[in-house]
Amino acid sequence: MQSVDTDYRLSAGRHATPDEGRCAMEWVSYLAGESHSDEPSCVSPVLRAFCISFNDDLDDETRQRLRPYLARTIGTAQDGRDADRAWLAMDWLVRVHTPVWLELAGMRARADRLRGLAPIDGHDELVLAHDELLLARADARAAWSAGRSVAWTIAWSAGRLTAREIGWASAAAAAWASARIGVGDILGVRVRAAARATAGDAAGAYVRGTCGRVTRSAAREASRSALAPTVLELQRGGFALLDRMLPTVGLTVPVAPDAAEVCTLA
Repeated sequence: MQSVDTDYRLSAGRHATPDEGRCAMEWVSYLAGESHSDEPSCVSPVLRAFCISFNDDLDDETRQRLRPYLARTIGTAQDGRDADRAWLAMDWLVRVHTPVWLELAGMRARADRLRGLAPIDGHDELVLAHDELLLARADARAAWSAGRSVAWTIAWSAGRLTAREIGWASAAAAAWASARIGVGDILGVRVRAAARATAGDAAGAYVRGTCGRVTRSAAREASRSALAPTVLELQRGGFALLDRMLPTVGLTVPVAPDAAEVCTLA
């Protein structure tokens, strides 16, 4: 096996061969001595789903911050912690991610209501979260559309769509992917959908209120620019969530001998 370049980089997407690059999970397969794949058998499916989504949503430079976490995913398959990981992801989506967008849009009371919920780690807590999300979603939707003309709404529809996409890529898609594996019943689906819609409409309402009257094409760029600081904040939260889902000490299975130096890279 060839030696490892200490300046190795994580790439977005799935790769047919290592020559095309490696994403986070493809590097884990290499580190663990498995064949080239983004589905290493030594990694928890909940963690694998999170890392694949997060890897692809991050820009190239921020993506490299995943490197120190990779070795800690090795040996997590069937370690008995996947249910806890899935609930951590669901809790983060509801009580961290969504309130950030609500508060940004000026809906502090709704944000505080979600933050003040008990940690979501079971069905009863999920029911309460769903109820609160439906109320928050109604307020966020009303805030986006209140008092606006049809022409204005059409012009800003592209901005709201962009805001939703940006909001979802700020670690929410990764949390959603993880939560889906362990909390896959219909209520879990409804909670995740409500969180996504609420955060997206709140992000759209903030951009609309900040940027005012613009053309349809300008609305997209205005959304990206206005939401960039919040995206960075939530990406930091995504790294913190991943850290909580990982064991303190990894490498419970041997890594490829020539890959050992990679495991300690920052």
